[in-house]
Amino acid sequence: MIQEKISVATAQFENRSGDKVYNLSVIDDLSRQAAASGAQVIAFHECSITGYTFARHLSKEQMLDIAELIPEGESIEMLQKIAARHQIVIFAGLFEKDEKRNLYKAYVGVSEDGLIAKYRKLHPFINTHILPGQEYCVFNLLGWKFGVLICYDNNIIENVRATKLLGAEIILAPHVTMCTPSTRPGAGFIDPTLWHNRENDPTSLRLEFDGMKGRAWLMKWLPARAYDNAVYVVFSNPIGMDDDQLKNGCSMIIDPFGDVLSECRVLGDGFTTAVLTRDKLTLAGGHRYIMARKPDLYRDIIGQENIPRQKVIWLPEEK
Repeated sequence: MIQEKISVATAQFENRSGDKVYNLSVIDDLSRQAAASGAQVIAFHECSITGYTFARHLSKEQMLDIAELIPEGESIEMLQKIAARHQIVIFAGLFEKDEKRNLYKAYVGVSEDGLIAKYRKLHPFINTHILPGQEYCVFNLLGWKFGVLICYDNNIIENVRATKLLGAEIILAPHVTMCTPSTRPGAGFIDPTLWHNRENDPTSLRLEFDGMKGRAWLMKWLPARAYDNAVYVVFSNPIGMDDDQLKNGCSMIIDPFGDVLSECRVLGDGFTTAVLTRDKLTLAGGHRYIMARKPDLYRDIIGQENIPRQKVIWLPEEK
């Protein structure tokens, strides 16, 4: 049944590399708080269960050790217990393995009844042993249609439009992003000393977090994904140290007008909640633009052959 409103939370926290027990304990606590505030759904960042950046150093055997079968893995079982305890649907990320020892970057949705959705990242790069997913993910939840695109997947605009055209009204966008080197002006790492000194000097840290290394870059493009496609975007990102790299959080919910409805601004673990209403899906300009499309003009252009090439300059070069 279609619902006119839904209350959604997005979270941020400082995960620990490879420490599923700790990370799940934080997911448990933030889910409890979000449910108490009225949220029906909470979204966590990419690889929030396992940690992320440390995986760039791992061999395939080490990756297989930390990855899990889905839905048989222990983390799915734990998420189900957390969801049942707090009566909330939880979305979180982890490394996945299958019966053939293939590795994927997965994002799952879990309710008290178990797994309700699984998506594999289309454009993984943190570890060369991870294979790309091969399909989009759109599903029904609480009277709404949700889609998922993980981090870099959102930078390829065709992925967002395809997910929208498949019916998505809310796109979950779990990330581990910002505060890394790039060819764009102003990009780069942020000194971890600022994070460790944040209680004494929050201003210097906030200036870095909100500048071109962080939020200012994000706001160049993320609201456009929501605006152009008339969708809600639920962006989740870690804060604090992820392995040896500092991340700036800024988890936020953006409406179909491209406006930020709610954003985490604490310099630490937290969440933010927004009530999403169905009327904006058709009032926003993106809805009119989609209705006005003339796919016969560009179907063959957009669908022309391409050999995927992607390079992330802050990863160590392959030997």
